[in-house]
Amino acid sequence: MPPHCDSLDGPVVQAARRALDAGNVSLVLPYAPNTAEREIIDAFDKVVQARRTNAICREVADRYFFETVVRIHRAGEGEPYTGLKPAGRDLGPAIPAADKAMEDGSAVPLIKLVAAASEAGIQQRFQRAFATKSFDTKDVRAGREHVKAYIEFVTYAEELYASAHRSGHELSPESVSRIDGGKQSDRR
Repeated sequence: MPPHCDSLDGPVVQAARRALDAGNVSLVLPYAPNTAEREIIDAFDKVVQARRTNAICREVADRYFFETVVRIHRAGEGEPYTGLKPAGRDLGPAIPAADKAMEDGSAVPLIKLVAAASEAGIQQRFQRAFATKSFDTKDVRAGREHVKAYIEFVTYAEELYASAHRSGHELSPESVSRIDGGKQSDRR
């Protein structure tokens, strides 16, 4: 999941809210590893009971459930849980554009955004590398400046290309195993 999966307005907490509001834990289980379903179901059952007590209990119970689900989700990604982040954080343009693409059913604006940023990044690094290319071979400092600029240019291009050819949210085999236990799970 993108870095916003640990925020109060991120997709994991949104799914947890929907699950609580609908009384259906299955709405949040896809964000958790198969092996963690029991922990989430147990937390859900406790939270549903606690929510009935009063508004304060409901607020505390909801927060507990959000933290539990996000912690488990992050562990399934092989990432540490560092707490819930506030809603409304500046996530830059890409994550909101990706979320909007999912809402609108069109990736065209996102593609244009990423293509423009990639093009600008390539152009900037290329210009710096090219501008330092014709250095005086007796000037070692200038040669090093060119080599640094060249490496930044080539590395950026390579990373963009590799990123474009990765298959989605690539996970290590260990992460995939943690998430699904190697098989589809039954949902409650």
